[in-house]
Amino acid sequence: MRTPPRSTRPRRALAAIAALALAPIVSLAAASPAHAAKSDGCEGGGYQLVNISTGQVVATGPSALTVPAASFGPGDRLGVRGRYNSFDIRLPDFAIFDYAFTGAPNPLDMTGGVRTPVWESKIPDHRGLVLTSGISADIENDDLAISRTGPGVSMTITAKDCAAGGIYQAEPQRADGTRTRFVHTLASGNGARTPFYYDNPNFRAHIGEFLGSDCTSITTGPPSRFCVQVSARVNITSDATPKLLLRDSAQVATRILQSDCNTAAPLTPSVEHCGGVSVWDVASGGRMGFVTGEDAVEVSNPPTNCTQQCQAQNRVRGRLAVLGSPVPVPDGSRLTPRVSALPLPALTP
Repeated sequence: MRTPPRSTRPRRALAAIAALALAPIVSLAAASPAHAAKSDGCEGGGYQLVNISTGQVVATGPSALTVPAASFGPGDRLGVRGRYNSFDIRLPDFAIFDYAFTGAPNPLDMTGGVRTPVWESKIPDHRGLVLTSGISADIENDDLAISRTGPGVSMTITAKDCAAGGIYQAEPQRADGTRTRFVHTLASGNGARTPFYYDNPNFRAHIGEFLGSDCTSITTGPPSRFCVQVSARVNITSDATPKLLLRDSAQVATRILQSDCNTAAPLTPSVEHCGGVSVWDVASGGRMGFVTGEDAVEVSNPPTNCTQQCQAQNRVRGRLAVLGSPVPVPDGSRLTPRVSALPLPALTP
């Protein structure tokens, strides 16, 4: 997985945040979004943190601070308000609500200049554990690192206020070392701007082939960092925003298959993914985020199984195949139904 360089101060803040955790909890993985956001996509970006209950601005950059838990009610939410994206954090569990791109002018804008909600929620299941500490936050330029701990659990969210790129990820940790289930639900009720998951037909057409700058054969590869075998790809877009192109990006995580979901024109093998919901079990110290644009349709190797002292890798622009996405997405490639009718299986070990 390629991680972007980050300023030294958010890294120091994250080290301090990790020190707050209980002794049995493993040290936090380096917190930086899965892929780098291009600098021109972040121009003028920067976050404010807002107490939604009171409307008070809690923090604005550049700053590094810890906000006492007593400043919030037990169910309060913290608003993260940027130039290019915004979302709310539910403080007891660090669930995310109402993630949207604002539509602010930018060369890499994917929305056509209109505020565009993407996720209704990204909810972790801590199975009874609750975040109770003060809220530690570090804001610098377009970077945000925010963390909170509780008995046996901690959560860190890192984000970049950019119009595109790798700009968000969440990192759970548990003292018992078990996984955390995340349920991601796309926004709905926004007409042609309503986002949906789909089985990208450009990838489906090349499944099994080896592509990349180091390949000598599409049938044999040989496989390497720059010669990758194509597999099915699930992306996110909407009919009104063809430039809006995203995919879930996880490290040390397992996607939970939903067997009653397939494409509208059923495919075999199915990705077993619904049109409006994605479910993941994330290892303690693993990462759950998303990437956009070209990174969302690049044929790349899966991320390494790293939960500690993960090292950034050099960008590989131009050496991996980029298959893109059809516009508009064919009706038959759209995943359906939006929500599974089946109960979720037990948490994966």
